[in-house]
Amino acid sequence: MKCPLNFEKHDGKKPWNYYTPGDHFIGIVTTETTSSPIMLPFNMAPSSPSRSRTNYFKQLILMFAIQMVNKIPQLLGNLTLGYNIHDNYVSTLGTSDSLLDILSTGQANVPNYSCGRKENLLAVVDGAKRDISIQMSTLIGTYKVLQISDETVSEALNDKSQFPFFHRILPPKRITYPAIVQLLLHFRWTLIGLFTSDTEEGDNFMRTFTPMLVRNGICVVISRRFSAIGHTAPLMDAISKWRQVNVFVNYIETLNIWDRIQTLQLTFESVPGTIEGKVWILESIEHLVLGWESLYKYVHSIWSFAFQWKKGVKEDPFETKLYVQLEDRYFHCSFSKHIFSVKGRKRCTQKAPLEPEEEWRRTWISFHLHLHSVIKTLAHVLKAAYSSRSRRRSQKGEERLGVPRLQPWQFHPFLEKNTFSNFSHWKLYLDQNGDVAADLNVINWVFIPWFDPIDEQLGSFERQRFTVNKDTLSSLKLLNKSLPQSKCVENCHPGFVKQAQEGQPVCCYNCIPCPEGTISTQEDTEKCTKCPPDQYPNEDRVQCIPKIITFLSYEENLGIILVSFVLLLFLSTVLVLIIFIKYKETPIIKANNRDLSYILLVSLLLCFLSSFLFIGQPRNVTCLLQQAVFSIVFSVAISSLLAKTITVVLAFLATKPGNQVKRWLGKSLSNSIILSCCAVQIVICTIWLGFSPPFPDSDLHSQSGEIILQCNEGYVVMFYITLSYMGILAGICFTVAFLARNLPGAFNEAKLITFSMLVFCSVWVTFVPTYLSTKGKYMVAVQVFSILASSAGLLGCIFIPKCSIIILRPDLNTKEHLMTRRNIEM
Repeated sequence: MKCPLNFEKHDGKKPWNYYTPGDHFIGIVTTETTSSPIMLPFNMAPSSPSRSRTNYFKQLILMFAIQMVNKIPQLLGNLTLGYNIHDNYVSTLGTSDSLLDILSTGQANVPNYSCGRKENLLAVVDGAKRDISIQMSTLIGTYKVLQISDETVSEALNDKSQFPFFHRILPPKRITYPAIVQLLLHFRWTLIGLFTSDTEEGDNFMRTFTPMLVRNGICVVISRRFSAIGHTAPLMDAISKWRQVNVFVNYIETLNIWDRIQTLQLTFESVPGTIEGKVWILESIEHLVLGWESLYKYVHSIWSFAFQWKKGVKEDPFETKLYVQLEDRYFHCSFSKHIFSVKGRKRCTQKAPLEPEEEWRRTWISFHLHLHSVIKTLAHVLKAAYSSRSRRRSQKGEERLGVPRLQPWQFHPFLEKNTFSNFSHWKLYLDQNGDVAADLNVINWVFIPWFDPIDEQLGSFERQRFTVNKDTLSSLKLLNKSLPQSKCVENCHPGFVKQAQEGQPVCCYNCIPCPEGTISTQEDTEKCTKCPPDQYPNEDRVQCIPKIITFLSYEENLGIILVSFVLLLFLSTVLVLIIFIKYKETPIIKANNRDLSYILLVSLLLCFLSSFLFIGQPRNVTCLLQQAVFSIVFSVAISSLLAKTITVVLAFLATKPGNQVKRWLGKSLSNSIILSCCAVQIVICTIWLGFSPPFPDSDLHSQSGEIILQCNEGYVVMFYITLSYMGILAGICFTVAFLARNLPGAFNEAKLITFSMLVFCSVWVTFVPTYLSTKGKYMVAVQVFSILASSAGLLGCIFIPKCSIIILRPDLNTKEHLMTRRNIEM
């Protein structure tokens, strides 16, 4: 029975595809031939246009791979694979016709029309070198046929909701984007130009890649989309403005880099001045074929990417020869045409052993080896699918002969469970999102005058980490081809931080020193790092060094001076006390309340000794006793002076006839004054120590480079309350003594007490602002000095005059002199 369909015959006898039958066949669409597009009527089969730049090698590799798989009995068993290979001539029309032929079971390209041969389609391999995979997916996806691409195709095909049957064996184009970013950051190229094709894919590249650069602080100051016809004036203006841009990232779909460089070269020649060699970075992962060096006048080097090979697979360079004779040597291909067919096919059968000669083996291994992994993966999918069906039928107890072949969509679940990386010779893997990723090598093509370009591996990008081959960098220096700079300003040295310039890109900045207390250890630091609390920056602010622990110690000069004064004054007080004890029966001592003098001298001794609580490393005991002992002892000293003054006043009043004050005179009054005044201070100190006592502390911030060990007063208000109370006692004592200074008496101490309290109050009034304005150990030194000065004032003003009379003028220390002077004063 003949098929009723018929077309006008137009193809003649020019074969345009290869065909071998099998139980399941693989449809393959490649681009191995370029031709000029020819407009044809719809009712005509496309003719084979005149071919140019023909290379059958990829088609032969596919034939080899399928024939080798068929020779492995344990893989496919009784099944065989066939193929239907088409060349689309870089044409959407050729692609559509190829797909119609693959999907049509009859001799005519009519989908869903079954007439003639019966074929079982396994999958369609998309090997076209033009981004027309979306067109293919739209058509073959309707028939639920697996589509496998061995090219870096559009990102839109990642949408599984629209293209559920599309699978890629190579990573998407965006795999090189993070590699380029890390490469730019490693060499500190922060000012770049970005060139793309004026296509939809070029726009997608701009939208995806530019934000990545911005997030990493890289500025795109020259951006241009290249079309077939474009004006170079805007580009020349941009290059003239940004002459320091020496790195250009290029998105080129056709890999015709010379067209791009030629346009830039014409632009550079129009720019006045010397033009430095530019670095060109390509985002593509394909083999480059570069011409003679003279074509690259303004090019320093061209950088591209290549997949890394697995260990054990030797990579040889691709030899650009035409292996057309391989077809006749290993395959018998004859042109055949069915009587009802509108076109012919070149049907190929193997006529020689599959073991190729060494020359063919090297080339076969070095180029398109990933195509073999595609065929091998499909063979495993075919085996897994039939094995699964056999197990299901065995479980159900079904046994039938002539079981129908599986349909294309029935292979889809088994392909989902397999990854091409298992059979690929490249280092492919699945990233965290389940997408195909790969380890890459960075290839550097350097141009040397009068020589062909030299290509070397500059680095690698493995698991999202970029590393550099230092040997390659060293060889570049030997060739006098050191990498150029591409930045707005020089680096900010360590110790400085970047400050943005107003109205300029973020890559243009000023360098300012790091703020106080911070450092920067790297160049071009965005933010200075604060030193830990126990460290401080060195002079250059590039390193944090440990702070020196400091306190008022006995070993330093200041501590030695204060200790010397303490001992001197202490010994002086002891000497005065010895004199007073030895001459205790003399009139001058008895006349001035001998017991109160003893109490005052002992309190002064304790005042001098309390200074030792402030010197040395602060500890729990010393911090607890410092302020409490100091305030209580000084309260005893001041209250004893107050008792002396009140006693003088009452003694004078008691001399008047009829005055009843005389009964108040005696030790009980003096003791009551001292105890009551001291009791109030003791209560204040008890409350202080009970609720918020002082404790050892360290001040990390007052002095740069120092950790000051000091006593924290706890509730500092209590410290000022104790000082205020002493000030009140001193003020009362000074007032009473001042009023009694002119009272008659041979040894009236009121004048001496007045002067001593004047010295005492002056010292402590000066102490408060001085104490608050100093830091660290000098605060402690100020307090120790105030204790010594005020105590020395009391000692010198009250007891030195008496001691001088006792020692130097004993003739005045008599009762007769006392009575005579008293009568004279009265």
